[in-house]
Amino acid sequence: MRTQGTTAISRDIDALVREHLPLVGHIVRETLMRVPSHVNRDDLTSAGLAALAAAAHSFDASRGTPFGRFAAVRIRGALVDELRGLDWASRSVRSRARQLDSVRQELSGALGRTPTNRELANALGVAEDEVESIEEDVQRAVVLSLQGFAPGTAEDMVQEQTAGPEELLLHRERLGYLSHAIESLPQRLRLVVTRYFLEERPMAEIADELGVTESRVSQLRAEALVLLRDGMNSQLAPEMVAAPQRPDGCVAKRRAAYYAEISAKGDLRSRLSMTDLLGTKVARTA
Repeated sequence: MRTQGTTAISRDIDALVREHLPLVGHIVRETLMRVPSHVNRDDLTSAGLAALAAAAHSFDASRGTPFGRFAAVRIRGALVDELRGLDWASRSVRSRARQLDSVRQELSGALGRTPTNRELANALGVAEDEVESIEEDVQRAVVLSLQGFAPGTAEDMVQEQTAGPEELLLHRERLGYLSHAIESLPQRLRLVVTRYFLEERPMAEIADELGVTESRVSQLRAEALVLLRDGMNSQLAPEMVAAPQRPDGCVAKRRAAYYAEISAKGDLRSRLSMTDLLGTKVARTA
């Protein structure tokens, strides 16, 4: 039977966990900005929530450390461990993924649109379900070997630091660019990003809304993340945007128009003012 003291402690632990749930969402989103687009957000969130619960059970307020700071260290450590275990993809999977991406780019340029899985399968000379299998492998894999970095680099991806005024301003500017980049996405890609990341809708529900398969939604999500990354880099770090294989092709022209639309959305003042709106959405979905 639970004693009154045990019940009170349990309530305190539950209260700590509920109060700091947004902290997990914040650290996960911060981490996703530093890792490849194929890292699964749900996997990181699960690891972060488990670490938050463990931190609440082991927290000792008498030591004088605020719980938020104590939990953040535990959460970041759990995410580092999760990232280390994600790179399970074999060389053959990576090779097939690169081949699929190359064929998709070529067909996109020739067709003027994103090719279907059947068209990709025909171009590759494989069955359609083989293309879907590759897509699923790519979604689960992290095309980055964290173990291949120098010691400490993986930890640096989930670093804890107190940002100064300049870092906070730059962070707000990046969020403003992200908001403009999302607004500038093609309609279907924007819907997938909004529903999946901001509204946290199930993938099956998004598939029903679009009238496509869940596999197609995964493909659209991956395509949107790559486009968002390149769109932000086009404004903040142009040297990181790969040169198009066909500068005069339809894909290159559409991307250039996308980059130009992001740039034309506003100036520094407007981007900073949009941070509050995006931040509210992020906090609500944490």
